[in-house]
Amino acid sequence: MKLNNITKLLITGFTIFLIVSCSSDDDNSSKGNINNNGEGATTSVAVNQIAKNYATIVLANYNDALSDALQLRTALITFTTTPNEENFQKAKNAWLTSRESYGPSEAFRFADGPIDFDRDGEEGPEGLLNSWPLDENFIDYVKGANTAGIINNVTEFPEITLEVLEAKNGDGGDANVSTGYHAIEFLLWGQDNTSALEKLAGQRPFTDFVEGGTSENQTRRSTYILVCANLIIENLESLIAQWEEGGSYRTEFNTLSDNNLLTNLFGSIAELSKSELAVERMDVALGNQDQEDEHSCFSDNTHRDIRLNFEGIENVYYGKYKNIVGESISDLLREKDAEAAKAIDNAFAVANAAIENTAIPFDFAISGGESSEEGAKVKRAVVALQTLGDLLAEGASKLGLQVTVE
Repeated sequence: MKLNNITKLLITGFTIFLIVSCSSDDDNSSKGNINNNGEGATTSVAVNQIAKNYATIVLANYNDALSDALQLRTALITFTTTPNEENFQKAKNAWLTSRESYGPSEAFRFADGPIDFDRDGEEGPEGLLNSWPLDENFIDYVKGANTAGIINNVTEFPEITLEVLEAKNGDGGDANVSTGYHAIEFLLWGQDNTSALEKLAGQRPFTDFVEGGTSENQTRRSTYILVCANLIIENLESLIAQWEEGGSYRTEFNTLSDNNLLTNLFGSIAELSKSELAVERMDVALGNQDQEDEHSCFSDNTHRDIRLNFEGIENVYYGKYKNIVGESISDLLREKDAEAAKAIDNAFAVANAAIENTAIPFDFAISGGESSEEGAKVKRAVVALQTLGDLLAEGASKLGLQVTVE
């Protein structure tokens, strides 16, 4: 997501208001005991089991992301130690793999969890992990500016350290991104200066990392990319520690009222579907017909980002992740209002089909705008995701919860 999430949401108006009904019987050990406009609604689905399964999914997903981030760092160390074309490609492949596990975890956003906020109300590590879009020349050289960026500014940044890059992230503007997956992506692929019709990603040569190669400050470039990898690992480890049983957030999570828990779960995926994924990550880029607005514009991996974010929404709603299957908010809604649950099932199917029908890569899909054949397909996917978000909010209302996504 774009840096400074709170500011961005306030400015753009794509914000979620989670309004929780009060109850006199609101502990998380109840057997589906939730409010329904002031009336009790008992089901056989245990809310505490929904909570337990959700936490299990969160931990499994973040652990997979950490494992892949560690593999990414190993590949980057190998490449920067022995920079050649083969090791360069392996590093790129490791980055692509790391996105496969991180992508679904985006569904844990917007749920008042540690990814977005620490427990003192300050911003969580999401901005350090996944900020976009980034201004490339804040980090390194770009076409027409060979000495741009932190890497080439030896005077102001004599040393490239974790503390320096973390402090500079977002300094002076949201696009001044210095850390995270997309910083590494840019350093591996470089700017994508090709035409969308060519369907090519960025063409940075591996010799940018070779002493005496194609650009200056090769050693600093290697240091920079490894520091970014270390910071990703550090933040993922922190999230895991907070979500583990006995962790600082898990302890709080286990004491949430049924209404708070369910509102957070419904609200988070409704927000991701309708506002963040549909609008910020797809419709804005389509409207501007600008690959700079797409999520992974350097590697042309945005099509995977979209599909993986959608997969994360499914995981939370249906209570599943790989071989993990348990009680979910979909089970609770299905028992309370089968018709509403069926409408959401249908919306998931429609959205999935619409997303799968969009062209690859995404910069090609949006290049003609929504009036073009491929752009119209992207617009249908946008509308389908917005509809899904609305239906998720409506489904929450069937359980006596109030979730509004704008």
